[in-house]
Amino acid sequence: MSINPPSMELAQRVAEQLSRHLSDVVICPGSRNSPLSLALLARPDIRVHVRLDERSAAFLALGMARVQGRHVGVVMTSGTAVANALPAMIEAHYAHVPLAVISADRPRRLQGTGASQTIDQVGLFGVYAPTVTVAQGEDVPEIASAFTSQGQVHLNVELDNPLVGEQLPEPAQSRTLHRAPLPSPVNHGEVAVDLSRNTLVIAGDEAWAVDGLEDIPTFAEPTAPAPYRPIHPLAAAIFRKTQVSANDYVVQTKPEQVIVVGHPTMHRDVLALMSDPDIELITLSRTPDFTDPRPTSRRGTTVKASGQPSKQWLKICEAASDLAADAVRTALEDPEHGFTGLHAAAAVADTLGTDDYLLLGASNPVRDASFVGLPFDGVTTYAPRGAAGIDGTVSQAIGVALATQAAHPDEPRAPRTIALIGDVTFLHDVGGLLIGPNEPHPENLTIVVANDDGGGIFETLEIGAEPFRASFERAFGTPHGASISDLCAGYGVNHQLATTTQELIDALLDTTDTPAGLSVIEARTTRASRRALHAALQVGL
Repeated sequence: MSINPPSMELAQRVAEQLSRHLSDVVICPGSRNSPLSLALLARPDIRVHVRLDERSAAFLALGMARVQGRHVGVVMTSGTAVANALPAMIEAHYAHVPLAVISADRPRRLQGTGASQTIDQVGLFGVYAPTVTVAQGEDVPEIASAFTSQGQVHLNVELDNPLVGEQLPEPAQSRTLHRAPLPSPVNHGEVAVDLSRNTLVIAGDEAWAVDGLEDIPTFAEPTAPAPYRPIHPLAAAIFRKTQVSANDYVVQTKPEQVIVVGHPTMHRDVLALMSDPDIELITLSRTPDFTDPRPTSRRGTTVKASGQPSKQWLKICEAASDLAADAVRTALEDPEHGFTGLHAAAAVADTLGTDDYLLLGASNPVRDASFVGLPFDGVTTYAPRGAAGIDGTVSQAIGVALATQAAHPDEPRAPRTIALIGDVTFLHDVGGLLIGPNEPHPENLTIVVANDDGGGIFETLEIGAEPFRASFERAFGTPHGASISDLCAGYGVNHQLATTTQELIDALLDTTDTPAGLSVIEARTTRASRRALHAALQVGL
């Protein structure tokens, strides 16, 4: 009988402990992590995914973790391979998504000796995830402590030569049926709120339905729960004014208090309400962090509500929201603007169905989705709003789709996942499309790429103004001329082109009848009219 070397024995003990905390792990090929990879593949209670690129692998794990609400692991060899997981770990930290990086390392005695592929991996993730070093069997219990107390985990497993024995490890005899609990949400206590004062709620990423605030008009970002009384984000410009004139009489529009729930990040006028010193600010969080520009705000997790909003305030909020929504509809119907990313978002929104899953890319897509009415009841929506970067979005979309279909194993078809992302975001992570033939593939994922040949969001910012145009295209517009159809063909992914809103709607409706597998719909949009379009949205507000 073959005897496993110590490194293989340690890897098996690590894998057994990991099985108590996670159901999925992504492994990347490498020599130093080979004991870990083999040990994980030998466990029937862990689903293993394989990716070639550690950066994509980490974001794939992050996408799955968003859906599962528990740690997903990513395993890699030593050296710079580990550093590739830093962007995903940063997003996980700020979005409070559980993620575990399990890095293989050479023994500590080889540090500073010039050994190949050897860097100092301890503390590599800094404040985002403290390192737990596992060098021997006695260190394995520390894994449980890390998983049950931390959202982001870095296990650094030191593995010495020889790494593996003469044959594959025996299949694991133990099987984990119930995973250990995650850290509990933080309770910051109760805040008393008088709702007879003119009140608005701003709900961002990580928001939840707060008992007592159900009837309060709410600015809700796309990843927040759909409110009973939504306010269109463009209407924030109205509420920043002390009063407005309407039909020959003056109405008071500035709220007396604003209640922030979760982590809002998107709309400048909405965020400005939080900073207004004339408005009392209350912030609610279920994590250690608060989105709070003012140290004088009152903080908590629950509210003790008294009073009711006045009928006049509710009418003002509804009228302002309707005015803003009408501005969007009017702009979308104006042929002068052509086919823009906002039109693409409207097509996606109009074809969403109950029980669909949606991932929105950072930059324009998540904002465009907000302008056309999201969040929707019955649609589970994700977006990388922690650090709000474009990194790894294709991989995250695939992770969301894989985790979603794994959560519905008995359904005749996997739930539909739609991702709406920009072309720069797509190109930044196009390698995420690379999925080996033996790996689990998304059964019903459609990625809509709003391709305006560059950085459309910059058209709407200060640097998009006329004085900057001489340098704009090269530094910010960044046209690329890349062929998305050819890239998809290279990765064996189905591609479809849409050049009008109706073509995009038709292509999306096709995916409601027939599962898409993994497919890309390229919406060939323009950014030339973006600045004028956004100016049109502000008319009358």
